[in-house]
Amino acid sequence: MAIILLNKPYGVVCQFSPHQTRPTLKDFVATPDVYPAGRLDWDSEGLVVLTDDGRLQHRIANPAQKLEKVYWVQVEGLITDVSIERLIAGIDLGDFVSQPARAVKMDEPIGLWPREPPIRSRKAIPTSWLEITLTEGKHRQIRRMTAATGFPTLRLIRSRIGPWSVSGLRPGEHRPA
Repeated sequence: MAIILLNKPYGVVCQFSPHQTRPTLKDFVATPDVYPAGRLDWDSEGLVVLTDDGRLQHRIANPAQKLEKVYWVQVEGLITDVSIERLIAGIDLGDFVSQPARAVKMDEPIGLWPREPPIRSRKAIPTSWLEITLTEGKHRQIRRMTAATGFPTLRLIRSRIGPWSVSGLRPGEHRPA
């Protein structure tokens, strides 16, 4: 069984098949017959677990399995305790209500790589960092959750999935688990 941990860079599509305008996982990992266990949007960064084991892939990606996924989230503005409480409680996003999450303020992660291209920076508008832990992971869920609290996501990095971490991997690097 192969398990590969990849730090997916910003702008990369989380698939191996060719994309018309963007790089894909195939541009970074040459190992045959592995597939991502879950996805990250092209504008998100961080840990993607690749495996050739269908059962493991299902266990990681299936929200019913309750496998924790940890994200570092930079938002626009100084996040409030009220907004953090809303993230923790679960938010009605129209098509679903997010499950309760763990959310805490944090400093910018130590050793964080620069994003290419950099996020927009406005001198008059500060930013905040959060660590958000989910056991589900619906399409653009964290971005929708932070926007619903009035703090749009500027940068989203998945740092951990269950026991696996992005620690020690630069963007585009991978290693066996």
